[in-house]
Formats: sequence, structure tokens, C-alpha cells
Amino acid sequence: MERKTASDFPQEVLNLFDQYVHGGLDRRGFLDRAAKYATGGVTAAMLLDQLNPQFVAAQQIAKDDKRVTAEYLEYPSPKGNAKTRGYYVRPADAKGKLPGILVIHENRGLNPHIEDIARRLAAHHHFVAFAPDALAALGGYPGDEDKARALFPQLDQTKTREDFIAAAEFLKSRPECTGRIGAVGFCYGGGIVNLLATRLPDLGAAVPFYGSQPPAEDAATIKAPLLIHYAGTDERINAGWPAYEAALKANHVRYEMHTYPGTQHGFNNDTTPRYDEAAAKLAWQRTIDFFDKNLR
Repeated sequence: MERKTASDFPQEVLNLFDQYVHGGLDRRGFLDRAAKYATGGVTAAMLLDQLNPQFVAAQQIAKDDKRVTAEYLEYPSPKGNAKTRGYYVRPADAKGKLPGILVIHENRGLNPHIEDIARRLAAHHHFVAFAPDALAALGGYPGDEDKARALFPQLDQTKTREDFIAAAEFLKSRPECTGRIGAVGFCYGGGIVNLLATRLPDLGAAVPFYGSQPPAEDAATIKAPLLIHYAGTDERINAGWPAYEAALKANHVRYEMHTYPGTQHGFNNDTTPRYDEAAAKLAWQRTIDFFDKNLR
């Protein structure tokens, strides 16, 4: 099947998909409202299928790639869900300790795309990476995006946030890690990275991709340098930036912000048509350079 890009869809359909992905519409609601844009033999269901992730096609590092050692590990979260789990990846040829990167998923839990990003960090960039699964408390990522999306609102977010804080401590303490860690997250995970920056005084670097912003008053606690990525066409998230920027400036937080013109929310996710190759490659290179600068 020919790979679709965002330009193949009316912006209204992309907006409906964004609402669907983030719980503002259920599947039937999307199909009903997208029907008027379904033309030329393409049904609303076909539009949804084209917009949904294609994990296998986009995978860069296979699970059994010899360049990485990957495993699922349980870790304690006494203030969260007591015990939870994540995906831990390190370069197979690592000599000595390496900096760690916490990889925070979108609002569907630890899906194959996020696991692939963790492997990319290990194989291509020589970090140890840990990707916790918020859905571990409900049995783990279910292998289906719709099921994962339905599970997500059932989480106790207070406990889930503590699970991510515990994940940072777990990664920092791993024998393969230098103890210097950064965090990168996407969408929901971008919001969690912003939260971690307010809660972890020793976080070495924080990179939220199109993440919701923390309350302005919490910016005073941020010690980590921030590299913030926003999509150009993302009113829902971008509306929170002016207040956050003012708070960062008022509290002398070190930050860089980049907006990528013409891109959609989710532009880094190369499993969906919202992926923008040029913007994603630039944002990712900036991310790796930022981690190298602040963590090594």
C-alpha cells in the first residue's frame, strides 16, 4: 500500500483524528463526522485505517537486532502502583557505563513504536533506554491501539505519574547507567516529561514533543534544561505555550523551543501519515545533540 502523508487528507479529517486519538471522539463519532470527506470510493473506515499506525512498515530496529540487548523488567513503585514494568534496552557492545534515557509513550501505552524508539537510542546513539508502560497496571499494552486507547482513561493518573518518577529512579540505579539520565516523551508522554522536569531536581535533560504544559507555578522547581518541540498545526497543545514560556523566563529555566511549520501533532511518529520526515529528522537530531551535550 502506498504510504500516505498528512497532505493526502483534508485538515478537518486530521483534526477529527486528533480528537479520536485523544478521547474526544469514539470510533463511531469519527466515522460519522469523517463520512462527508470520504470521496472517490474511499469510505470513512478506510480513512481511519489509513491514519492508524503501521508499526511493522516503520520499524527501524528489529526486536532481535544483534546491536541491542532488550528485556522487560519489573520495577518497584511504592507511591504508585506498587510494582510495574517497562522495556529496557542497552547497546550489546557497551563498554562501561552509559547515560540513560527514559522514553515516555503516547496515550496508548508501550506500543511497538515506542519500543522501537528505545532500541534506536541504544543501537544508533549509544544510550541505555528504559520505556515504562503505564498500562502495566491494567495488564500491559493489549496489542491493539483501540483497546489501549479505551484502557487509558481507567488509569489512576496520580499513581501513574508516580510510576514514571519511580522509573527514572530505577533507570538511574541500573548498573549499566552512569546515573545521568534524560527523558523524551511524545504527546501524553511529552506532558509527562514536563511533569518530570518539575519533580526531579537531578534530571539531566528533558525533551517533550508536543506535550501539555505543567501549571505555570510549577516551573519554579525545574532544574533540567528543556528542549521543547511543537507542531505548527496543533492548536490544542500550542495554546498552553505562552503561559509556560512566561513562567520559564520568570524562573530563569534554560530552554530551547522549536516549532515546525506546517506539521501536525504527532509529526515525529513515523508509523502514521502525520509523520513529517524533514521535521522529524531535524527534531530528532536536535534531541540527540541535546542529550549528548547535557548527559555525557
